[in-house]
Amino acid sequence: MKNVFRQGPITSEFIGNSIYKHQSKTSIGAHNIFLGQVRADQIEDKQVMAIEYSAYEEMANKKFHEIREAAFEKFELTCSHIYHSIGKVGVGEICLFIFVSAPHRKVVFEAIEYLVERIKKEAPIFGKEIFEDETHVWKVNN
Repeated sequence: MKNVFRQGPITSEFIGNSIYKHQSKTSIGAHNIFLGQVRADQIEDKQVMAIEYSAYEEMANKKFHEIREAAFEKFELTCSHIYHSIGKVGVGEICLFIFVSAPHRKVVFEAIEYLVERIKKEAPIFGKEIFEDETHVWKVNN
C-alpha cells in the first residue's frame, strides 16, 4: 500500500515530474489533474494564512487505497495517483494532487470528480486553519 502523504506543500516540480513520467505509457490518451489549493478564507474577521494538516496516517492510507481501488473498478483507468500534504501548507500552495490517466478523455473527468468527492467525505485528514495572529480553528470540510 502506497503512502499518499507528502511533508508540506506539493510542489509544481513534483507535479510536473509526475506528468513527465507518463509520457512513455503510450496506451494513455487522456490525463486529468485536480489540485487542491489552500484559500485565504476570512473567518470571523480573521484571514487564514495556512492550514496545518494531520492524519491517522495508517488509517488514512488504507482509506485512500480503498478509494483508489474503487475508482479502478468503476472506471477504465490506466493510472491513478493521489497525494495529500501533511504538516503546514501556506495560502496559495497545493495540498492535494490527484492525477488520473485513461485511454479516453470522458473517463478522466468522471474519475477525478468521483475521487475528489470521496476523499473530501471519507479520508480521515484534519486541518487546523492558522490565522495571521497565529490563532487557529479546526477546518470544516465543505
